[in-house]
Amino acid sequence: MCVKIVTDSTCDLPKALTDTLEITVLPCHIHFADRSYLDGIDITSKEFYAKLDHSSLYPTSAAPSLGSFTDSYRSLIENGASSVLSIHISSKLASTYNTAVLAAESVAKSIIRPFDSGQLSLGTGLLVEAAARAAQAGETLEAIVKQITELSRRTYAYATADTLKYLRRSGRISQIVAGVGTVLQIRPVVHIHLGQVGLELARTSRQSMDRLVSILRNLGPLERLAIVHTGVPEKAASLAEQVEKFAPNQGIEFSVDVSPAIGVHFGPGAVGFVAVKRKP
Repeated sequence: MCVKIVTDSTCDLPKALTDTLEITVLPCHIHFADRSYLDGIDITSKEFYAKLDHSSLYPTSAAPSLGSFTDSYRSLIENGASSVLSIHISSKLASTYNTAVLAAESVAKSIIRPFDSGQLSLGTGLLVEAAARAAQAGETLEAIVKQITELSRRTYAYATADTLKYLRRSGRISQIVAGVGTVLQIRPVVHIHLGQVGLELARTSRQSMDRLVSILRNLGPLERLAIVHTGVPEKAASLAEQVEKFAPNQGIEFSVDVSPAIGVHFGPGAVGFVAVKRKP
């Protein structure tokens, strides 16, 4: 058995790791007024935020094309894959998973399994990594799906942004809440678990950071912990310092600047964490 893993660029795993684990990463698209970019290939996170500062029109993101999915699936099968597990950002947040389903149906539905992570960023990435390690260990497709389904139930992502503006523009929260937040300088605290997205509001940046620390404390013993941010490594380092005491034995495993395809929706200045609760 040879199971191959496919994901999209919103998984935010370091390239060195995806190369080592032979994970196929399909880039999302970032559309500015003047041109389109392939996420992580034509534009880096740093370049994205610099361009965002000078863009008069709001950029948008899009899933990898149907053709890129079908080409990748066919290539993997032609090169010896007995099955393909395609793990993607929550279907509640993007159309990527649905595109994967269409591609699987057109190529080889019986041996290609699209999987909705119910997550974003490293919330998806940690599932992808676990699947790839299991695949390299010779696990069957069904065994891997069972493993990451259980893992997804214990995976949580939380983040706070400097402003509600970008979430409002992207349509991820209501116009009314965004308007109130702009007036009162309220900071959103967003969470996602099993595809369910929630929103809390904090009055100040300090309160939103304190809320993140409190949430992490209350999650209980952890198996894994990672930090995510949008172009603010110093803010990520500050959060890491505050939550390090809650980290498992291996410490905080990653601190990543998230994909521009996610940064489009949060804007610069967001910071948060992805945590996996320890098995009972």
